[in-house]
Amino acid sequence: MIRYAITSRALFPGDEARRQESLIEQCARWAAEDIDFIQLREKDLPAGVLASLARSVLAVISASQTKLLINARADVAMATGAHGVHLTAAPGELTPAQVRHLYAYAERPTPSVSVSCHTLDEVIQACTNGADAVLFAPVFGKIVAGEVITAAAGLEALREACAIAAPVQVYALGGVTLENASSCIEAGAAGVAGIRLFMG
Repeated sequence: MIRYAITSRALFPGDEARRQESLIEQCARWAAEDIDFIQLREKDLPAGVLASLARSVLAVISASQTKLLINARADVAMATGAHGVHLTAAPGELTPAQVRHLYAYAERPTPSVSVSCHTLDEVIQACTNGADAVLFAPVFGKIVAGEVITAAAGLEALREACAIAAPVQVYALGGVTLENASSCIEAGAAGVAGIRLFMG
């Protein structure tokens, strides 16, 4: 099972400096646990701060097989030597093919590119555009502080997404827990992704 951890420094206590330190420490633990991918998803940070944080994460995972993907920022990913980029399926966003072209032009190693999808049409588009992996969400819905923010897509939708995407890998995202992760694999997912899922 592929394990894809997504960062959120907002989950840690303290001021900004302490939260970043805690995030780096968490990434080091993930690497020690052989987590396959870490998506650095700190969308509010300016490019320079994000790049500095990415370099710190890369330093602590360098001895592992864990790969670092930068959310949405191909420029930061290339500047820091990150292993790849995570994209959304929104119209007008960079495509996986375009990201690979940028990496090739900069003479960087071929990147890993994942794409988040919420509909089967988005899954088809992501695979057509050359995604290495699809994060399909929200399988079990999005719940914040006990309140349902986004309704669950369901395991049947995940099953359809996996069938459509093949041979591209699909990772289940959204409400995935240790208890229900196996049902995602049974539905055809190659792995699971989450922000809180791997925090314990």
